[in-house]
Amino acid sequence: MASRTDDLVSPVQPAHQLDLDALLRYASDNVPGFPRSPSKFTISQFGHGQSNPTFLMEVGSGAAVKRYVLRKKPAGKLLESAHAVDREFQVLRALGDHTVVPVPKVFCLCNDPNVIGTAFYIMEFLEGRIFIDSKLPGVPPERRRAIYRATAKTLASFHSANVDMIGLGKYGRRDNYCRRQIERWARQYIASTAEGKPASNPKMFRLIDWLRQNIPLEDSSGVAAGIVHGDFRIDNLVFHPIEDRVIGILDWELSTLGNQMSDVAYCCLPYTVVIGQNKHLDAGFEVTGIPEGIPSQAEFLDDYCSASGKPWPAEVWKFYVAFALFRGASIYTGVYNRWLLGNASGGERARYLGNHANELINFAMDFIAQKSVLPEYPPSDAKQFGNGNKIQNILDERGRFVPSQRVLELRNKLIKFMEDYIYPNEKEFEKLAQSDARWTIHPEEERLKELARKEGLWNLWIPFDSAARARKLIFGEGPNPISDGGRDLLFGAGLSNLEYGYLCEIMGRSFWAPQIFNCSAPDTGNMEVLLRYGNKEQLEEWLIPLLEGKIRSAFAMTEPQVASSDATNIECSIKRQGDSYIINGNKWWTSGAMDPRCTVLIVMGKTDFSAAKHKQQSMILVDIKTPGVHIKRPLLVFGFDDAPHGHAEISFENVCVPAKNILLGEGRGFEIAQGRLGPGRLHHCMRLIGAAERGMQLMAERALSRKAFGKFIAQHGSFLSEMAKCRIELERTRLLVLEAADQLDRLGNKKARGTIAMAKVAAPNMALKVLDMAMQVHGAAGFSTDTVLSHLWATARTLRVADGPDDVHLGTIAKLELQRAKL
Repeated sequence: MASRTDDLVSPVQPAHQLDLDALLRYASDNVPGFPRSPSKFTISQFGHGQSNPTFLMEVGSGAAVKRYVLRKKPAGKLLESAHAVDREFQVLRALGDHTVVPVPKVFCLCNDPNVIGTAFYIMEFLEGRIFIDSKLPGVPPERRRAIYRATAKTLASFHSANVDMIGLGKYGRRDNYCRRQIERWARQYIASTAEGKPASNPKMFRLIDWLRQNIPLEDSSGVAAGIVHGDFRIDNLVFHPIEDRVIGILDWELSTLGNQMSDVAYCCLPYTVVIGQNKHLDAGFEVTGIPEGIPSQAEFLDDYCSASGKPWPAEVWKFYVAFALFRGASIYTGVYNRWLLGNASGGERARYLGNHANELINFAMDFIAQKSVLPEYPPSDAKQFGNGNKIQNILDERGRFVPSQRVLELRNKLIKFMEDYIYPNEKEFEKLAQSDARWTIHPEEERLKELARKEGLWNLWIPFDSAARARKLIFGEGPNPISDGGRDLLFGAGLSNLEYGYLCEIMGRSFWAPQIFNCSAPDTGNMEVLLRYGNKEQLEEWLIPLLEGKIRSAFAMTEPQVASSDATNIECSIKRQGDSYIINGNKWWTSGAMDPRCTVLIVMGKTDFSAAKHKQQSMILVDIKTPGVHIKRPLLVFGFDDAPHGHAEISFENVCVPAKNILLGEGRGFEIAQGRLGPGRLHHCMRLIGAAERGMQLMAERALSRKAFGKFIAQHGSFLSEMAKCRIELERTRLLVLEAADQLDRLGNKKARGTIAMAKVAAPNMALKVLDMAMQVHGAAGFSTDTVLSHLWATARTLRVADGPDDVHLGTIAKLELQRAKL
């Protein structure tokens, strides 16, 4: 059963006695409505919790009694940054004044130690219920489920708060939260065990090492950061006296800004370990059996993710639970250390926390040893049936392609960056690109790239699985070759292709934007090749500088003398000679090769002209400065040379390249090319959606400001009809592109190839229609370089060939359709 909040008090402990007269004077002067000359003023102490000492103040005259709660710093020597009651007061006031998050109202904060010895604050007393035992004994099963759902909803409520809007934007650092927390609690664990009281546990240091090596990619950028409670669990919630809803979240001592999944995992600890008041801890619900009515861990997480818009955490759950257990062990060790010194607020209950800390460490080591800790899909989105090899997706009531809160936050940051930095600089970039110095880099570009990186808007395109492979190869064993400490940021935000689609579209609104975020072709496709197929040496030599944005690359496949859309036609030769390969051939439309930062080429050629048709081709890495590599000329696209990026014609004359530069091995080029056709090429479709949106925007602005034949263009019926058709085309193409991205995530490149092909046909044709209409509305200006329209149109038209000819994609779609018919 639940405990009433006023049943959790007992007489004040001797070590925590207060100066009642001084407290009464202060409260009378600073708490609105506080009785000035009460006949009754009593203090009792809450025994629940072991952090900041907390007291119930009862004050009044006769039968009229008011109740308040006081929280203060403990007396004595404290660990660094611990027990900051001023921060508790700050977050409670911000949430109480500006959100509907259920928190007690705070009245005043006192930092003067002369009043009662340490800093304190006073808040309202909440009359309600607190469930000390997470098993909810004595509660009917249907109400248990309601209580847990209310807990998930409450957690999501403050995780969804906009910290900048409520004045908490500087409440803490948002990036590298888990990394910093690991180091903080490791230091505090060492400090708490420094004198051997209690003794340190060697397993704790092995756990710390494992955590350091397995920090999720999403933690580094801080893009998904928000308010973190730090100690969110069911017994820190006050429920309504009779209704199963939360009326107050307590104990904000550890709150900050950071990675909110740490809160979620900590709240879910009862599924792994049940923490009680006994000498030893018990195994959690997932081991001993879930009490009737309480949702499974997956169901609880599903409720939270649905309410908060967070992605399903299957890939990272092991880390977050282990992190929560580690942090709990460190905190318990600190409280036990204070108990030994005689100043722990939990009294005699703290005597067992030394044992509890060591047992949490054991639970953590056992947990990370498990092969699987969470289902791949949330219960509301998938059903397992048959032999478990098939998955049926279930659409929830939010719709299929509604971006998560995390993606929305990234998208908003990206839009703001575009408005603040990209659009205002477009004319400057274009001016340089039209000058005699057009094959140089505008100095503002490098500055903007550094800003984008600091904002966490860097390498967003990288799929999570590709990043995981590369991280393991590069950082798994040896020393970290990156000197700036930003290794996680280099691998993006751990987004899926679908999630990246919402962001890539925004970048597509400007010709110049993708390169600022290190998300531009052909670098993304080339990095994807290295991420998926490169060995450790190749990754360290070429991938790391590309991820850092220090160099650029080009992809040399297309040849002037053959139809290169059929990769089997390639004639460039790559012949083995001892420890080297000799390359001879001609390539053109090698995009990016004119850029002065271009350092490496991925060249596709044939290593064995007599092998099976699709085993003749290989890919090899070529330093662009290798003797025999001759850049013959830049090629123009409808008059645009796209400087300083450029599209080059290149000849390779007896180019000698080390044999170690071959990718994946001889005869694997066609396989690599097919793998490269998925994510990288779908990015073009995503960007085309953005280009079309820019066209729609400029079209509307022009139509509303330009008059023809006595009225605004926007008042002509023919224009309205065509504009509406453009919007319809754009929206249905966007859905097709998102569907392709979703299938790529769920089914893989091969099974998604039909939908990807549809997107590659639909996107450029739609963009051409929209941009053509926008150019028409602009009249002669639309065909000039005074607007971005002509350049966007030229790019879109090129992609009907550069991204694979329409006819090839249409053939793929039709063949798959016929195969289905035969089945």
